[in-house]
Amino acid sequence: MYYGAIKYNDIANGPGVRTAVFVSGCTLKCKGCFQPETWDFNYGTKYTKETQEEILESLKPDWILGLTVLGGEPFEPKNQKEVYELIASTKQAFPNKTVWLYTGHTLQELYQSGKVRTEYTDKIMDLLDVMVEGRFVLAKRNLNLDFCGSENQRVIDMKKTRLQQTPVLWTRE
Repeated sequence: MYYGAIKYNDIANGPGVRTAVFVSGCTLKCKGCFQPETWDFNYGTKYTKETQEEILESLKPDWILGLTVLGGEPFEPKNQKEVYELIASTKQAFPNKTVWLYTGHTLQELYQSGKVRTEYTDKIMDLLDVMVEGRFVLAKRNLNLDFCGSENQRVIDMKKTRLQQTPVLWTRE
């Protein structure tokens, strides 16, 4: 896996101050995407164990609320193993920090068998606190939304969704 950027002290991709990892590679190629360079699976820097260690180190301060993984597309099959390992390591080291993930796929698409399903898909979703899902649709762009770019996208509370077995939208507390 490659990544386009790691933003330490990010305040745009989830509540509070977070570490945000922008993975490379996306076959969805949404019109109006804010980072089309990340569609290329080889864009940026190769992700290594050292990269993961740096990310985990960045999460140590109490004022960092969590990790956000976005892209590109974290659920591209080529990315899922490393995404899972990063999220699992984060949850193990910092069980009280939240993990957010942005995907162009819908929750329903991810649960169905299809081209993005791998042995890691469910494992990733089982560890997420919040998932921002749905393709960016330029015609539905809305800059006033909380943590999404177009009105068709949803911010899903994955903990409540797993408990209730139906999508539950995330709300600020």
